[in-house]
Amino acid sequence: MDAQALERAKEHFAKLIEEQAERIERMKKDEQWVDYEKVKPIIIGVCLGDGIGPYICQQTQRVLEFLLKPELESGKVVFKTIEGLTIENRAKHNKAIPDDVLEELKQCHVILKAPTTTPREGDPWPNIESANVAMRKELDLFANVRPVKVPEHGIDWMFFRENTEGAYALGSNGINVTDDLAIDFTVTTAQGAERIIRLAFDYAKRTGINKVTVVTKANVIKTSDGKFLDTAREVAKDYPEVEWDDWYIDIMTAKLVDPKRRSQFRVMALPNLYGDILTDEAAEFQGGVGTAGSANIGKRYGMFEAIHGSAPRMVREGRADYADPCSLIRAAAMMLNHIGFTDHGKKLEMALDICGNYEKKLVVTGRPTGAKGSELADYLMETIQDPELEKRWQSYQPEAKAA
Repeated sequence: MDAQALERAKEHFAKLIEEQAERIERMKKDEQWVDYEKVKPIIIGVCLGDGIGPYICQQTQRVLEFLLKPELESGKVVFKTIEGLTIENRAKHNKAIPDDVLEELKQCHVILKAPTTTPREGDPWPNIESANVAMRKELDLFANVRPVKVPEHGIDWMFFRENTEGAYALGSNGINVTDDLAIDFTVTTAQGAERIIRLAFDYAKRTGINKVTVVTKANVIKTSDGKFLDTAREVAKDYPEVEWDDWYIDIMTAKLVDPKRRSQFRVMALPNLYGDILTDEAAEFQGGVGTAGSANIGKRYGMFEAIHGSAPRMVREGRADYADPCSLIRAAAMMLNHIGFTDHGKKLEMALDICGNYEKKLVVTGRPTGAKGSELADYLMETIQDPELEKRWQSYQPEAKAA
């Protein structure tokens, strides 16, 4: 191997280690969680994204403004539109998040983020990092929280995916040592693993679920995944009432589709890459990634997003008005719960279940054969206004049908 290439690789790796050491020191500083009851106004940043992003974001904001009308009128909540996360603007600055856009984001308490394009080989854009990954790192949104619930299949899952480490944290910092050798990196820190695992155990204890499953590949990825699993063992000692077990990612993907086993899983804590894979698989049970929302939580900021991409082809083909806004609207419901408006969040979740899973009077197909996103938003708002909303939702639950 060429000696210069080897030295360049060593210098590159040394720089990554230094950056991670600095990050560990920042994590050691005990920052307090935001108390939203004491915040006025709560600033909700609305990132329009690109592709179908602005289309589904418009419908999501309509529903939120409908629900939050009293809070908007009293000044408890304000919306702040952020337009600079388009692929064109990011490519112009050759940055995942341009500096001025990052400053706008930091002025918000929570962020509703529509899909953004991540360039891939063959695209006419520079190879910039995912805006999602960059935002999670810049705002320290360490917890990616994704619920999946399908009562008729006995599925009630909550995933706690570590968001700032693992294979994605350094995914754009790999190195082609030579033409024959490419190396990427993964990272696990005791602090990063501890805070996501503790969040999962806290949730299990608080909700009375009292069951956590930790997913790794520690039998093969012994160092980094091993640290994640070792940390789980230590955290579990603080929660004697919470039952926990661990599974390897390969068999876990199989067991989620096993009708005899899947209902036994409740709360799952996972490193970054495995969490991404498993939550996309899980979302298929409730209708696909187009129906699933996602929360990205840190102590200072929260970001809520659809888990699907920007679908630029739909825009090119003139079908953007027919894009399904349900994933982003579900994320909005999670946001409402996070900032303390749990009554609003519950109403929105029930309406989404009724309109999307039970009654299905309108079906969004992504094409003119189905409903427009605006029509679905109207259907949701009409359903939310129903004084019998909760009773209507309860009638569709498995226990009601059994009775």
